[in-house]
Amino acid sequence: QLARIQTDSVVATLRELYPDLRFEIAVAMATTGDKILDTALSKIGEKSLFTKELENALERNEVDLVVHSLKDLPTSLPPGFTIGAVCRRENPLDAVVFHPKNCGKTLSLLPEKSVIGTSSLRRAAQLKKKFPQLEFRDIRGNLNTRLKKLEEKEDFSAIVLAAAGLKRMGWESRIGQLLGPEDCLYAVGQGALAVEVRANDHEILNMVSALHDADTVLRCIAERAFMKRLEGGCSVPVAVSTTLEDGQLYLTGAVYSLDGSDSLKETMQTGVSYPHQNEDGPNDDVQRVGITAKNVPGRAQEAAESLGVELANLLLSKGAKHILSVARQLNDAR
Repeated sequence: QLARIQTDSVVATLRELYPDLRFEIAVAMATTGDKILDTALSKIGEKSLFTKELENALERNEVDLVVHSLKDLPTSLPPGFTIGAVCRRENPLDAVVFHPKNCGKTLSLLPEKSVIGTSSLRRAAQLKKKFPQLEFRDIRGNLNTRLKKLEEKEDFSAIVLAAAGLKRMGWESRIGQLLGPEDCLYAVGQGALAVEVRANDHEILNMVSALHDADTVLRCIAERAFMKRLEGGCSVPVAVSTTLEDGQLYLTGAVYSLDGSDSLKETMQTGVSYPHQNEDGPNDDVQRVGITAKNVPGRAQEAAESLGVELANLLLSKGAKHILSVARQLNDAR
């Protein structure tokens, strides 16, 4: 349902921009990540968990563009594909939805040993550190399934979800607590929608590039470059927060052990205020961490990418590799 809502919203914008074109939405497809619901995401070990089947359809020319949650897309796409648009970001924060019996509470007010559901190592690691009195347990399924599990059973006192998904579904009123960056840094690309296209289909690429939101593009390039340099994925706890103010891009990045007891966190910034020069020619279709952003100044994109790499290098110099490799081994052994 959420995937359909997200696709409909992108197509509605395209129809406004190109009233003469006809857009047809193909039947939604189930992906590996949708089908395997009895295993933690971090254990399936498939990099393109929510994307491979959709990319196959792109490759066969059955579809011309695919709408994803950007956080589901790996930082390196398979050859022949690119993210042709990154739409304006919805609230990237995590949100807590409480069991009806805990209505009006916050995580800090829940009784000791209360069980919180999340399928994210990143959320669990940060919240274990912040709320050591609580227990965290895996919960899988789409938004509807997870909310149903919360309400109909007594297994969970609350579950943690992306605020963006709840808002898009029209369920903002279900949010009992928003977790700010001081409580829980978010996932790379969280809250942003990506439109994946064939990299050599210039007609489609030009068409969807009108959907790019420049601020979101720069923030997400920095976040994805940080993740790529760390070689992070859903099997290790890597988290970020970004802001763009007065031409300055700020990136906070962190890595955690599985229980949150060991962590590294730093913030860096860079200037991204560059005029849009006419950059036609060989650099016109440069991909940065899988994103082709034709209408965003190339130098600004370059600065954002460098910021992510430099912040990752700083954490690596302080021992991030050890924290992540231990987290990966422990997760594999679970």
